[in-house]
Amino acid sequence: MDCKIAISGANGFVAKNLRKFLSERDIPVVCFSRKNFKGLKNELKVISATYSEKTLVSKLRGCTVFIHLVGIGRQSSNHDYISVNLDLTKKILRACKKSRVKKFVFNSGLGASSNSTTDYFISKYMAEQEIINSGLDYSIFRPSYILGKDDYLTKNLQQQIRQGQLILPGSGNFLMQPIHIDDACEILYKAATSKKFSKKTVDLVGPKTISYKKLLSQLRFKRVKKITLEDAYHQAIRNPNYVFGIDDLNILVGSFTGDFEKLLRLSKTRFTRYQKALKASGLS
Repeated sequence: MDCKIAISGANGFVAKNLRKFLSERDIPVVCFSRKNFKGLKNELKVISATYSEKTLVSKLRGCTVFIHLVGIGRQSSNHDYISVNLDLTKKILRACKKSRVKKFVFNSGLGASSNSTTDYFISKYMAEQEIINSGLDYSIFRPSYILGKDDYLTKNLQQQIRQGQLILPGSGNFLMQPIHIDDACEILYKAATSKKFSKKTVDLVGPKTISYKKLLSQLRFKRVKKITLEDAYHQAIRNPNYVFGIDDLNILVGSFTGDFEKLLRLSKTRFTRYQKALKASGLS
């Protein structure tokens, strides 16, 4: 399938790896980012601090697919969930329709649903509904933790290690289903270039379910401090620089797992084993 792909959040962890994946396959890409970044072969760089609709429309001509990877997992005085996770999605959808982009691929969050009670997942679920009702073909993915060099979870754990100890909130028996970044990129590519994931919402998860406590036990660094969940939330509320934000804890404690068998059936991907994925993060 001939395609020209647009990607938002070009400077983010998933987008950087996806761009490399696409560049190696000589696929033309239009990359949108708020900040400047190093371009790759076959890329058109678009730097826009506000993702203005006018800029989006002018640069999307000829694109067949938009892969929307902008998102925030922690609110601040400058960026909140609704403006970033929802309103920006609505703006990009409008631009895609004006530019006749046919397909929209979106990374939501594992835990987003009509029953969500946290602000992060509510904003992601609302964005999903905008996409579903847009009239465009779409593929919505709900990712678990994505592991690779400089992924969010790894950076968080490295920060804890630099501070001298790993923090284990509560029992630590919170489940996660991490997926390797290479597998995530392959699946996003397949969603963009085939009908396999057309008009589907799919969990983007790895083959192994593991507890947070077990994950910490498999790291080279062994100094672990156990704290109560109450204390962890108290620290997150009072200290904006604490290693866990409130929603970091909500996601962790939520023990969100997904339907790996459905993903395997649709993608026909040879998934990276969990141990190899963990090693790729540089922690084990």
